[in-house]
Amino acid sequence: MTTRIHGISSMATRRVLAELAGAFRARSGLDVAFESVGGVDAAKRVQAGEAYDLAVLDADTLDRLAATGRVVAGSQTDLVRSGVAIAVRAGSARPDVASEAALKRAVLAARDIGHSTGPSGTALLKLFARWGILEEVRPRIVQAPPGVPVGKLVADGAVALGFQQLSEMMNLPGIDVLGPMPPGCEIVSVFSAGLCAASSQPEAVRELIDFMHSPQAAEAKRRHGMEPA
Repeated sequence: MTTRIHGISSMATRRVLAELAGAFRARSGLDVAFESVGGVDAAKRVQAGEAYDLAVLDADTLDRLAATGRVVAGSQTDLVRSGVAIAVRAGSARPDVASEAALKRAVLAARDIGHSTGPSGTALLKLFARWGILEEVRPRIVQAPPGVPVGKLVADGAVALGFQQLSEMMNLPGIDVLGPMPPGCEIVSVFSAGLCAASSQPEAVRELIDFMHSPQAAEAKRRHGMEPA
């Protein structure tokens, strides 16, 4: 008898996965529960062999887990494209971030800059390096602790300018989202689902992954600030 499907994901997809899990439960009768933690922690737990049925993580991380045999090779399925957005504390001055040059000026002028762990934060630092300002702004860069949204640091006044996936920013109180990264410096992460080798119910998990990848799931993804992959 099929038991609950137990998944693990990074924080960026937790809201959309909760909605999709509910929709899948309603149509299939199968229970689904996702545990959402920092992406680095999630990958470590899957790699350690913890008993999850599926993992939803950034595509590169999932591929690495497939290479080590913790995710079933070939089961990886891209679900969403998630773009980074920029935020300031609610009610504070809103710098111009509409162009690459304007965003660079805003970063240089910011008291401090917040970013997340994982691929989006790494990509942001690479962008600063490409602009030739990384060493200048490094003392003002704050990395959010794993599992803590950058938007919370912004809302609390711990950083003046925050960068993280729109899906993480759009529902947080106390911040104003300025918009996405401007043309020429977009940061987009692809999040994928994969069947964990530890799963004892692979057929049910594949059915869930197929549903999350299907056109029926597209509108939920857009509601949560992402695009279907």
